[in-house]
Amino acid sequence: MRWSWCSCWSACRPSTSTSPTPSTSAAAEVLVEGTFGRKPTRSVTLAHPTKPVVVGGGAPISIQSMTTTKTADVDGTLAQIYALAGAGADIVRCTCNDLAAAEGLAHIVPRSPVPIVADIHHQYKMALAALEAGVHCLRLNPGNIRKAEHIKLVARECLDRGVPIRIGVNGGSLDPELYERHGGKVTPEAMVESAQRELRYFDEVGFDQVKISVKASSVPLMIEAYRQLSEAVDFPLHLGVTEAGPPPAGVIKATAGIGALLAEGIGDTIRYSLTA
Repeated sequence: MRWSWCSCWSACRPSTSTSPTPSTSAAAEVLVEGTFGRKPTRSVTLAHPTKPVVVGGGAPISIQSMTTTKTADVDGTLAQIYALAGAGADIVRCTCNDLAAAEGLAHIVPRSPVPIVADIHHQYKMALAALEAGVHCLRLNPGNIRKAEHIKLVARECLDRGVPIRIGVNGGSLDPELYERHGGKVTPEAMVESAQRELRYFDEVGFDQVKISVKASSVPLMIEAYRQLSEAVDFPLHLGVTEAGPPPAGVIKATAGIGALLAEGIGDTIRYSLTA
């Protein structure tokens, strides 16, 4: 799915004149036809056999979503994946929190119409199991998989298999050591530092197929974190506001954060995280 920004307010607002001046007409044309520029980044590819998705490097901004089923429920999870793909999702994320989920992924991945990202928390062995299941990408949270040797082991395996990793920093699960060092607060600087530390571990094993997110439930916090991250690295960025809330308020909140960054040319793939 190609994501572009335009404004059609001029076509919808009440008209006060039947013959707008040339300057008004020109301004409206810019609003309707114009698109915001994008910051150049590296690219990574989620190598699905029939629908590979390129993230970054000037590729269209991709849309992601996540299943809500237990991943061990193969049929239920596939039903959600097909529904999401039918609605326009380019990438779908599934949790891989136990061996049953990993076994489910082994049956889901070959039947999925879009690339599958395995969401990994706490257990690095689940990342290895997800790779064995054939997933197209991993999401690792530096806040809850913190041992360097575990992180590098997963990165080496991804390097061998050609599978990208999203470094998924989350303000709600920041590494306690970073939290304390930054004054007992979740700050943009702490979130960016978390991502950069993970990058250093990856660099030690020669792994660079990376996309990054620095999400928070606070819109001002996530905007500033992404701004700082965008200045510090040239990896593609995954945008989102964590637990934005139920719709419609959650949609508005997430759009405020994501839209502000896209308007600045920051962001290569997006996901809305709404709560019931």
